[in-house]
Amino acid sequence: MTEVTEALIVIDVQNDFCPGGALAVAGGDEIIPRINALMQEIPVTVLTQDWHPEDHSSFASNHPSAEPFSVIEMPYGPQTLWPAHCVQGNAGAAFHPALTLDPADMILRKGFRAAIDSYSAFYENDHVTPTGLAGYLRERGVTDLTFTGLALDFCVAWSAIDAAKLGFTVRVLEGACRAIDLNGSLEAARKAMVAAGVTLAK
Repeated sequence: MTEVTEALIVIDVQNDFCPGGALAVAGGDEIIPRINALMQEIPVTVLTQDWHPEDHSSFASNHPSAEPFSVIEMPYGPQTLWPAHCVQGNAGAAFHPALTLDPADMILRKGFRAAIDSYSAFYENDHVTPTGLAGYLRERGVTDLTFTGLALDFCVAWSAIDAAKLGFTVRVLEGACRAIDLNGSLEAARKAMVAAGVTLAK
């Protein structure tokens, strides 16, 4: 029996983050063929899915007079306010139809607590509340993680940095990600990932 050590973590390849979606990332759908191919090469696949209630605190629409992409202070730190997106059960929250779902060993829904956002696949944005993903991967014998998905400078980066801090060997395939790049967020995310020990690859 082949020892399982590597997992592919596919972050938030959902309709709302792809062209035409409520929080579209430019070229978000372009990465899907490569991700589908990677699922055939890497023994464990985890898909994450943003899954917000309508009253989620990260939605600008839930803060009177607040503009989308502005930043407010929350009990857990600064929070970017987003257009409403990936609302539970809505078409925008569904995985992009071109994404192959059958190879997924696990689908992890995040961001379902109304009072706190969840960029990372490992922790809520308080950096304390775990999602359970680390334990799942360790019980599977996984030590090495490859990250792909949307968006590189937010959910992918936060997930990769947390994974490195948790002791996993981490690489991010930038060619299989796309970024929002909000006020220099992409360059900042790259620097933070490298500082955390993440390998950036094509």
